[in-house]
Amino acid sequence: MSRIGKKPIPLPPGVQVERQERTVTVKGPKGSLRLTLLREVEVEHDAPGKRLLVTRLGDTKNHRARHGLTRALLNNMVTGVTAGFAKTLDIEGVGYNARVDGKRLLLTVGYTHPVELDVPEGLTVKTPAPTEISVSGADRQMVGQFAAVVRRVRPPEPYKGKGIRYRGEVIRRKAGKTFVGGATK
Repeated sequence: MSRIGKKPIPLPPGVQVERQERTVTVKGPKGSLRLTLLREVEVEHDAPGKRLLVTRLGDTKNHRARHGLTRALLNNMVTGVTAGFAKTLDIEGVGYNARVDGKRLLLTVGYTHPVELDVPEGLTVKTPAPTEISVSGADRQMVGQFAAVVRRVRPPEPYKGKGIRYRGEVIRRKAGKTFVGGATK
């Protein structure tokens, strides 16, 4: 049995779970998230115990794989509507910066024009410093996806390290070409 899938998901105070047919909706202080269940699993809401239980309907490889996946997705939904998720990106490079203008993120990262990105609904993007971008929201997938889109605008290069990187990301640096002075024949 899946070690992750068999763990119950505790529901903190203030979180409501609604189930209709194959859809589970989780509501909390930070918003509402919805998940359409796969047909290999079943979700049971244990209201007195304040927890969710995920069970699989068979024992094939496909059923076992989706058992843990569904439990992880539901756990991320509960965490998202209570605490939320956040990713921080750092910008390195002379003249590189970012700012938020309404629902747009404007990046000046060495191109001839500033790059404009629309912030998706449900996410909050802040720039506490010109070289720092903070992406936060209730949906873990959306936070990670938008952070990846921002990073893809100018990924860090291995020679000087210029570009946009996740906070704490280690970039393997390469040694550049060296000029060797001397006579050539």
